[in-house]
Amino acid sequence: MLPDYIQTQADLGSSTTLALPARAEFLARITRPEQLAELARHPDLAGRRRFVLGGGSNLVLTGDFPGLMIAMAIPGRQLAGEDPQAWYVSAAAGENWHDFVQWTLAQGWPGLENLSLIPGSVGAAPIQNIGAYGLEAGELIDHLEATDLNSGKSIRFSAADCAFAYRDSLFKREGWHLSGRYAITRVCFRLPKAWRPRTGYGEVAAELARGGIDNPTPLQLAQAVITIRQKKLPDPAVLPNSGSFFQNPLVSAELAAALASAHPSLPRYPQPDGQVKLAAGWLIEQAGWKGRNLGPVGMYEQQALVLVNRGGAKSRDVQALTRAVREAVLARFGVNLSPEPVFL
Repeated sequence: MLPDYIQTQADLGSSTTLALPARAEFLARITRPEQLAELARHPDLAGRRRFVLGGGSNLVLTGDFPGLMIAMAIPGRQLAGEDPQAWYVSAAAGENWHDFVQWTLAQGWPGLENLSLIPGSVGAAPIQNIGAYGLEAGELIDHLEATDLNSGKSIRFSAADCAFAYRDSLFKREGWHLSGRYAITRVCFRLPKAWRPRTGYGEVAAELARGGIDNPTPLQLAQAVITIRQKKLPDPAVLPNSGSFFQNPLVSAELAAALASAHPSLPRYPQPDGQVKLAAGWLIEQAGWKGRNLGPVGMYEQQALVLVNRGGAKSRDVQALTRAVREAVLARFGVNLSPEPVFL
């Protein structure tokens, strides 16, 4: 007999922000870490395909899921400790990311403000190593806790263990986000007390300047980021979307220089390893896809990086638009774009 927190043939249409139709053979809503150990031991679930579902903002469902979908809804956040250099703030996997960031700021523990209004959950943040406006979550993660869904045992991963990189982590590289090998249950952040605002991105600096702010507080910086994102990103409850749909591509310095020579307005951001990050949204807009639809899906008119579901879209529509945009950017700039969401 299955536990009462598991549904069968569960509708997943409302479980992702892109709102594509799909069902899960089994859907477990996890509110306590102990339930994960129960799943690992349950004979009726042994050997079944698994997927760990966070906030559903980084997922494209390509059809019904023939296995166990594990929806992480564990609540809880707290100050786990502090030392003269930093606060250590812990949050459970089911916490809403934006709410958590705003809570840390309200407590007087700054550091995460540049990541305000990113959709999703705390538990999903390390997998993709979410980032925005000059900050990545992995820079401030001290450690995380996860359950091995093969054994049911809890394991601690240090930040070094996670091997964070641009929109990447050990969890993603090993495919654990697809196989359901581990479920992240809690993340602890190290927030330095010697806070300095990160205002290097032009959009952030411009938004602060519009408000006449020269030396922003953490809350002012957070509000600037929120204002920028609200202008660019539609509310998924009104217009279904999965946020930024393509990664900003990393290219060689030589290619970046050649593109900049041909396109002087090209935004580019040199990286410590010598590569250059380009703005995917700019590339997509220049390739003619900003505000353009293909069937019931399109690239948002306020931000070319955002793929939206105009209503009634299915997976094949999203995949067709993804191919069309990638081909257009490759043909014009010689740059390959990679989607950010997981296609499941």
